[in-house]
Amino acid sequence: MPYRKVEVDDLPDVPSPAREKTEIDEAVGATTFGCNLYVLDPGEPASFGYHKHPEHEELFYVLDGTLEFETEDGVWTVGANEAFFVPPNHAQQGQAIGDDPARLLAIGAPKVDDRPVFVETCSECGETGDREIEQRDGTFTLCCANCGAETGRFETT
Repeated sequence: MPYRKVEVDDLPDVPSPAREKTEIDEAVGATTFGCNLYVLDPGEPASFGYHKHPEHEELFYVLDGTLEFETEDGVWTVGANEAFFVPPNHAQQGQAIGDDPARLLAIGAPKVDDRPVFVETCSECGETGDREIEQRDGTFTLCCANCGAETGRFETT
């Protein structure tokens, strides 16, 4: 049967810097687009860092709360019932702001090209470039792909 229905509240949480990340696309077997539900506490980022997807476009629809998206064109504030589009090869990072948690849907395509390329400046070597992500025992460590210095650490539950 090609149709699938899932109870989103029953889906598992996947590790991320957000309080909750639910991969709805994986649960229904979607193969051409990604769809994730995030719950972010104030100050929490949705991703591991400032990044872009060279061949992948993203649409963020804020259900509750407010997010700020840092971009190459400045900071965009996106509130409940607003959507924010990021074209391929454009860098961004969103985080919840304000006093209340934020909930948002992140939808992207094509799914096969969704690997993030981090474009942050390393405080050790000064190079702007990608990051390597390592996961151990509920902790994600980000390291500069150029010099190997640790650039970030996220604990997951």
